[in-house]
Amino acid sequence: MAHLGSGRRRALALPVGLALTASLGFLPTGTASAAVAEDVPAAVSTDGPKLSYVVNVKNGGDKKAVKKAIAKAGGTVVHAYDQIGVIVVHSQNPAFAQSVRQVRGVQSAGVTRTTPIAPAKDMAIESERPLAAAEAKAAAEKAVDGQDPLEPLQWDLPAIKADKAHKKSLGSKKVTVAVIDTGVDDTHPDLAPNFDRKASVSCVGGVPNKADGAWRPGPGESDHGTHVAGTIAAAKNGVGITGVAPGVKVSGIKVSQPDGFFYTEAVVCGFVWAAEHGVDVTNNSYYTDPWLFACKNDADQKALVEAVSRAAGYAERKGAVNVAAAGNSRMDLAAKEIKDTTSPNDSTPVERTINPRECLDIPTQIPGVVTVSALGAKGLKSSYSNYGKGVVDISAPGGDSTALQPPEGPAIDGRILSTLPGGGYGYKAGTSMASPHVAGVAALVKSTHPYAPPALVKGLLYAQADDTACTNPYDINNDGTVDAVCEGGKRDNGFYGTGVADALDAVRW
Repeated sequence: MAHLGSGRRRALALPVGLALTASLGFLPTGTASAAVAEDVPAAVSTDGPKLSYVVNVKNGGDKKAVKKAIAKAGGTVVHAYDQIGVIVVHSQNPAFAQSVRQVRGVQSAGVTRTTPIAPAKDMAIESERPLAAAEAKAAAEKAVDGQDPLEPLQWDLPAIKADKAHKKSLGSKKVTVAVIDTGVDDTHPDLAPNFDRKASVSCVGGVPNKADGAWRPGPGESDHGTHVAGTIAAAKNGVGITGVAPGVKVSGIKVSQPDGFFYTEAVVCGFVWAAEHGVDVTNNSYYTDPWLFACKNDADQKALVEAVSRAAGYAERKGAVNVAAAGNSRMDLAAKEIKDTTSPNDSTPVERTINPRECLDIPTQIPGVVTVSALGAKGLKSSYSNYGKGVVDISAPGGDSTALQPPEGPAIDGRILSTLPGGGYGYKAGTSMASPHVAGVAALVKSTHPYAPPALVKGLLYAQADDTACTNPYDINNDGTVDAVCEGGKRDNGFYGTGVADALDAVRW
């Protein structure tokens, strides 16, 4: 489920019999061996639930032989990403992953879920509020020359100096930011002028669906991706709000299912699609379900980390800077251990204590990904935001409760105002909202330095960030109890990383 708010979706109930069959804890992990494909038993069970898997082929491995072994083990190849050696498979053989791990040429294999797909409530952002008509009218009356009508309500733009940056540059139309998310409504009047259709797709199920409009959220589906897209690149066109980089292009890569889950196969598809369609920046405001932390010492979860890591790395090698939300669980991601009570979130969660160096929030903690923590309107770490020295790279506005961090007028809400499907506008809060601010600034950096590779764009992003010292003691609600401890100095610390993203420096350095 996405890093979509301070809460997590309530897990679905699962019949005991099915749980024993599908739960990773009851699947034998086995030990990898050098067995050839022909050693896989011909007679396999096919009476289990239909689940999705990823099979990661070793570098130099025989992909054709692996695909034959997949079929022999009771699997059906759904899509093969041969460029990174990741194969998406469906199987009803409960022992499929164990069998395929024994095949020569297979690096790892794992089930991407613990239950067949079932309806689930979307818990996108707990603190969500549509924009009131009277509020919009009042804002428009306060807008000054050069501002879009709702810009007076966007306290987040001056917080990163985006308002000043726009006087110098709006960003380049040659730069595209992909919103890997729940889908983007490209018909919105603030998004239509900047939408890149060629770089948009639906990756739901792990297979690119290039049908026109497939990237849009369906009826009743989450508006999360549309909100994220507006923060990045809502056009400066005299309508609604203004994005951080209102002159760049934005695309929609839909990876969440109708029930709100972001499974590995879809995320892999999203990164590969971005890599091969000229995307310069990807925004990732989610974590890969069903594990809040995927542990590399578990055979199944290790395969998920490997698959997403390959895909994200491929996107970066092709020129994309990957930006991701740090998460909304108030956790210190640099702690020696963390208690996870929400995984797996698509069946029955089991309380476990994990080592965050061995168990990763993906894609957030994949090496090379820009990890973003959230700020409120007072410039303090948002109450819900994850943190951690050496994990958080940079910080940006994600909003907070107005009661905790009220903005200065004319803004009236401590959350982030952005676009919603159907031409609407509304407020949300989360590191999901902080990440697109950084993605927008990265797009401005790329616009200023069009030939800069990802490493240089990231280097400039960090060098330009405004140093922000630790907030200690951090008692965000003033109840006398310290809510989190920030470690590090003014330049590099657990709350703010290298500092707060700076849009003005992005267009003048």
